[in-house]
Amino acid sequence: MKRRQFLGALAAGTAGAAASTVASPAIAQSMPEIKWRMTSSFPKSLDTLYGAGETLVKQVAEMTDGRFQIQHFAAGEIVPGLQAFDATANGTVEMCHSVSYYYVGKDPTFAIAAAVPFGLNARQQTAWLYQNGGNDKFNEFYKKYNIYGFPAGNTGAQMGGFFRKEIKTAADLDGLKMRIGGIAGQVLQKVGVVPQQLAGPDVYPALEKGTIDAAEWVGPYDDEKLGLAKVAPYYYYPGFWEGGPMVHAYINLEKWNQLPKSYQAILQAAGQTATTHMLTRYDALNPSGLRKILASGGQLRPFSNDILDACFKATNELWAEISAKNETFKTMIADMQAFRNEEYFWWQVAEYNYDTYLIRSRTRGG
Repeated sequence: MKRRQFLGALAAGTAGAAASTVASPAIAQSMPEIKWRMTSSFPKSLDTLYGAGETLVKQVAEMTDGRFQIQHFAAGEIVPGLQAFDATANGTVEMCHSVSYYYVGKDPTFAIAAAVPFGLNARQQTAWLYQNGGNDKFNEFYKKYNIYGFPAGNTGAQMGGFFRKEIKTAADLDGLKMRIGGIAGQVLQKVGVVPQQLAGPDVYPALEKGTIDAAEWVGPYDDEKLGLAKVAPYYYYPGFWEGGPMVHAYINLEKWNQLPKSYQAILQAAGQTATTHMLTRYDALNPSGLRKILASGGQLRPFSNDILDACFKATNELWAEISAKNETFKTMIADMQAFRNEEYFWWQVAEYNYDTYLIRSRTRGG
């Protein structure tokens, strides 16, 4: 190498080293070390629901080279699962992983962010929140609770649950005691069902003793673990009250506003990863779960059109009643319904016909 080239290269190398020396502190300052706690509404036994939270905190740590650490706690380790939102709002923890319809006692509008009877399926719920302004509108609503939220999971369409006896018409629902809560319970109450609130471990003995007549949980992968088909063999579908329930990450609003913009973006990206993780895992595991339920004595049954029509009518009646008293709910449910109807204008064309043909083909051995 000629002397002039050597000196030029040496100068360039020195300048590069100086630049990196200057840049490193700036990068470090923009990525502070933060340690948070996140409480879940789910036990570890619901490994796919709880596991999506694990995916979220892992990705946040990896995307920040360990500078942003979030410790994940199962339901009951800090607060009970249904107190996760309040613990976040009051600053007991910085964030939680939960489902908004757990909090309809505060305001029924919360349910719409997750799932309502005859609402959106998983893809449509995601599209409404991300592409039609739904998430921004909900964050305006969450402000009065000192919360910022974004999607962080979805189970896909759930099952209608296990029943001790067959139900063929809406009349068969009259007086039926069912483990179901929230806004879905309010709809079913209108058609004669007596809603019951029971924790997971209490469902099997209640069905076995006849204390309740039916119980819904999640879908085949999680349902199979409870062994309910042994005491309530009729496994109904679909869970029309949860066509695509969205799980959310909720963050204390002050804590959210204190984060660097880069960390806010990383959290939201990790939420999208958690959503994909949960939905794809359930899609992958539900077929084997369903086969196990059928092998243990479960019998698949569809809800009849008579039952679905009665419940659809009851749903619209309930929306009208709530809307007359709650302007926020009225605005959000109307927005969701308009989006749903427009989506099915499209869905009936390609998606529905593609799936229907392949389902028929499968039954013919294709």
